[in-house]
Amino acid sequence: MTDIRGIVAYPITPFDRETGAFDPKPLHSLLDSMITSGVDAIAPLGSTGESAYLSDTEWEAVARETVAYVDRRVPTVVGVSDLTTGGALKRARIAAEAGADAVMILPTSYWHLDEREIREHVTTVADSIGIPTMIYNNPATTGIDMTPEFLVELVSAVEGITMIKESTGDITRMNRIRELGGGEIPFFNGSNPLAAKAFEAGASGWCTAAPCLAAEQVVEFWRRLRLGESDSAAMLFQQIEPLLNAIVSRGLPSTVKDGLQLLGIDAGVPRRPLLPLDDATRATLSDALELARP
Repeated sequence: MTDIRGIVAYPITPFDRETGAFDPKPLHSLLDSMITSGVDAIAPLGSTGESAYLSDTEWEAVARETVAYVDRRVPTVVGVSDLTTGGALKRARIAAEAGADAVMILPTSYWHLDEREIREHVTTVADSIGIPTMIYNNPATTGIDMTPEFLVELVSAVEGITMIKESTGDITRMNRIRELGGGEIPFFNGSNPLAAKAFEAGASGWCTAAPCLAAEQVVEFWRRLRLGESDSAAMLFQQIEPLLNAIVSRGLPSTVKDGLQLLGIDAGVPRRPLLPLDDATRATLSDALELARP
């Protein structure tokens, strides 16, 4: 199994500003920048990548393009979430066939799913492919909240599910996952403002869109933590924290794409109904980008 840990970077899906079609050129530049800066893995087609707003054809194009362009310079973790089990299964098989190192699945549904339904849904997907699956909890976007007990039970019971991404922003949940798993189950923090505390709690990595805008700073923060330079890491985190807060102040596609535009990179606009930032939010993001500069 590929050992995935550290900074797991989530790229946007760029669209041509005029046609709205997927534009791979800005994606290539972004991937090169993040990998050169030292991120540990690339995770396309999560919330940042607007996976929920893409057609099946677009989703497959982005998945294949990203995995091929990364070309195993770092591991890839492809988001395969879909409303239906059949849809998620199809995406997982495409990701595996394309050469992804792992997939990430976030249970999503129009109707609220109970634990029995979630278990069958994710097990069907994880058992169908020969690469690891990361189970992802993000009730803010799905309305489905999986407890630490349930998440750990899934990892223990389903051979293909090997990792947990916890995005509630509740550090007590991460402590509970570590306790229940005896420190042996890799779990990842998906809450930007919680990054420093999550690593203290034993997180294996930080899943974040921040490297789209400040890859060097995010990677350096993680490097300092690994070296035990906690005071220096805390100072750097304080410097980038306004940017982390600004990124999550609105939908990630909107904030990150506007942030890239402020940096001179045109990745288009988010797909409707998402809109670019209003002037006030954009100004706050601009100030935060300036503060985060090395």
